[in-house]
Amino acid sequence: MKIIQKRDNETAIVDMGSSKLEICTSLTPEAKEGDYVIVHAGFSISVLSNEEAEYIIHTIQEGEKISNVQ
Repeated sequence: MKIIQKRDNETAIVDMGSSKLEICTSLTPEAKEGDYVIVHAGFSISVLSNEEAEYIIHTIQEGEKISNVQ
C-alpha cells in the first residue's frame, strides 16, 4: 500500500485502490508520504523500495488477469 498522507509519527493514510485506510506506522518510523509499505493487522511492518513495490503490483495484476480468464 502507498502512504498518501502522514498524519503524525505513528499514523498514516494509505491508498488501497478504491478506498483509503488509516494505519499505525510505529513499527516503520522511517516511512514517509509516497513510500510503499507492507501492512498487516493495521500496522506497516516493512517499507518497500519503488522497484519492489512495482514488481509486486505487476505480479498481482498478472495473477488477476489469469484468474479472470479461467
